[in-house]
Amino acid sequence: MTLPISPPVFISSDAARAVFRWKDAVAALQATYGQPVAASAVPPRTIASSNGAWLRALPAMPPGSQYFGAKLMGMAGHAQAPGIDYVIALFDHDTSRIAGFVDGNLVTGFRTAATSAAALDRLARPGPARLAVLGSGLEASMHARAFASVRPLTEITVFSPTHARRDAFAADLHRDLGIPARAAASPEAAVDGADIVLAAARSHGERPILFGDWLTPGATVVSIGSTIPQQREIDVSVVQRSDLIVCDVPDEVLHDTGDMIAARAAGIAVERVAVSLADVMSGACAERLEASRNRLFKSVGSGLQDIVVAGLVLDLAREAGLAVPLPIAFETKPM
Repeated sequence: MTLPISPPVFISSDAARAVFRWKDAVAALQATYGQPVAASAVPPRTIASSNGAWLRALPAMPPGSQYFGAKLMGMAGHAQAPGIDYVIALFDHDTSRIAGFVDGNLVTGFRTAATSAAALDRLARPGPARLAVLGSGLEASMHARAFASVRPLTEITVFSPTHARRDAFAADLHRDLGIPARAAASPEAAVDGADIVLAAARSHGERPILFGDWLTPGATVVSIGSTIPQQREIDVSVVQRSDLIVCDVPDEVLHDTGDMIAARAAGIAVERVAVSLADVMSGACAERLEASRNRLFKSVGSGLQDIVVAGLVLDLAREAGLAVPLPIAFETKPM
């Protein structure tokens, strides 16, 4: 039987914001990472660059998903008003056709925070927890909300360099989440006594903003701000105290992030304590997880996360009547 082919749809960031739910995204990512994922299904990201312009592509075929596709983002640095646009193209497994295009700007933030929350749900001690947030940008905001969906947070302490920004950020979290939140005068003061620590703010000079001797024994650390060799976020002492390092993309985390490059240069054998997020979700490293105390989740992001969350958003937007049909038809090459 031939399936009817619907025209592709477009999902705006406004539509994504209206339908997105943290618990749904966390559950979808946990289910995906709990299945075997072939390396060929999530190839490394590709970057093209020339004359001040760049284009990045992150393809993925998540196991068990209705959709496969890729996220594209690019910028022409010499444009009159340069900026970065993101688009996620989704193909439908059942029809072999393009199902839709999702504005990837907001979804990228959603998938990063939801992936961290999926990991945190497995790594952090169960029960109420106090959260420390280093940073006050969009990623920090999304992560606080995502973490609140997997743990009952008793208090949130916030530090960012600008006094007004950290005060406003703490006030926003208190208003939106109903959780006591306060600004701290220093990163060390923010981290003191915290059960969960989020590092989401690289320093302007690419110097570490989080140090191991600030951390309470047993605290779980999530680091998302150092994703390339030139970036630093956590000190080597944070890596050294960690008896389990969970990586969303192990090869990239261990070899392409400034934090891990610095740790290896300091003589820390990071590979000995590193496992993949897939190993955690599938239970493949259950004994190592049980034996560990000081856990670190380090994320660089991947196309797998983009496609899982974009596919979820597309389905929810369709159900809500927020998917915009596009008046286009692709010429399909028969096979």
